[in-house]
Amino acid sequence: MTTTIDVLFCLLGAVAVGSALLVVTTRRIVHAALWLVVTLGALAGCYLLLTAEFVAWVQVLIYLGAVVVLLVFALMLTRAPTAPVERPPLAHVVVGGLVAAGVAAVLLVALVSGFSGAVIPLDRVEVGGARATGRVLFSTWVLPFEVLSVLLLAALVGAIALSRRDGPANPAEATAPSTASTAATGSEGSP
Repeated sequence: MTTTIDVLFCLLGAVAVGSALLVVTTRRIVHAALWLVVTLGALAGCYLLLTAEFVAWVQVLIYLGAVVVLLVFALMLTRAPTAPVERPPLAHVVVGGLVAAGVAAVLLVALVSGFSGAVIPLDRVEVGGARATGRVLFSTWVLPFEVLSVLLLAALVGAIALSRRDGPANPAEATAPSTASTAATGSEGSP
C-alpha cells in the first residue's frame, strides 16, 4: 500500500512541476491560467495522499475555486490580450533567469537554515485535521491570512477599475480622426 501511495505522490508531484513550468513558459495567458488549475489540482492530490484532507479541500475550494476564478475574471475584465505574446529578447531572458536563480538560492538557504534539524513527532500531532489547522491558522497565521484576503480584494477592485476606465478600448481609435466629425462639418476648406 505504501508503494502505491509513493508512486502516486511522485506522479502527482511530476504533474505539478510540469504544469507549473508550463504556467510560466506558455505564450497564451489564458492557457497559463488553465495550467495553473492543473498545478493546484495536483497539489490538492498530494495533500490527500499525505492524509491532510482538510488542507486538500481548502486547496480546491480557495485556490481552484476562488483564486483561479478571480484571475480569469481579472483577465476578462481588463481586456488582456489572449493572443500569443512575442518572445522577449535573449538579454531579458538571461537577466530573468539569473534573478530567478538568485531568488531560488536565497529561498533554499533560508529553508535549509530555518528548518535543519526540525522534527515533527507524527505520533503525537494531529496532521491535516480541521482542529489543528484552524488553531494554527487563526493564532499564528491570522495576520498573513488577513493580508492575503485584503490583497485579493485589492486585485479585484483594481481589475474592475481598469475595466471601467473611460476612453476607447483600442489605442488606435484615439489617434485616428473621427469620420463623423469631418462629415458633419463638411470639407475643411469651406466655412
